[in-house]
Amino acid sequence: MQINVVTIFPEFFDSPLETSFVGVARGDGGLDVRLHDLRQWGRGVHRQVDDAPFGGGAGMVMRIEPLDQALTPLAGTHRILLTPAGRLLTQDMLDRWARLDAISLVCGRYEGVDERVAEHLVDEEVSVGDYVLLGGEVAALAIIEGITRLLPGVVGNPDSIRSESFRGGLLEEPQYTRPAEYRGWRVPDVLTSGDHGRIDEWRRTQRLRRTAARRPDLLPPGMPAPPDDEPPGLA
Repeated sequence: MQINVVTIFPEFFDSPLETSFVGVARGDGGLDVRLHDLRQWGRGVHRQVDDAPFGGGAGMVMRIEPLDQALTPLAGTHRILLTPAGRLLTQDMLDRWARLDAISLVCGRYEGVDERVAEHLVDEEVSVGDYVLLGGEVAALAIIEGITRLLPGVVGNPDSIRSESFRGGLLEEPQYTRPAEYRGWRVPDVLTSGDHGRIDEWRRTQRLRRTAARRPDLLPPGMPAPPDDEPPGLA
């Protein structure tokens, strides 16, 4: 898969793109990340890509001309503008993009991006959360990681992807490993019982309980939350 990144700070990506599964996937040829320095299309000796907003106001706005020149050669890709005003990033989006041959991520900066970019030059506007960062580079890295782990052969055990948070609309259940007891803090007995039927039921209950407590918006309408006490036989 090819992921293009349009940014004024291509050096921001140097280390992350060489690290962990992303670096491995790039080395194996399954992932092709191409960085496009927006300043090569900037104006003047300083390669300026921003200007004061029409109508006045604080901050600077990214100009449309350099973004148009950067994005026109990428017209055959799915182009995504990273902006706090976009739709909230979801696992379903990552799943959809991971099935494409190529996407292009546009990293916004400053006070924002000329609205004509969103209207005419990109296919989607996406935000990674209800907060504001200095620019879209961190968001681009989040998307690159999220897509990379979905590519065939990147994650050793595919079951770990199928059972994680947001699959089936629920958060993932709590996870434990050795030792079974540490400083008096015990792993739930059901997980060491060897009874896979009880373990599966415990995990289902925990997914529902955690989602109801932390992200009730993910639960289907009318779905009741499990009781606070453990069901019989799951302690």
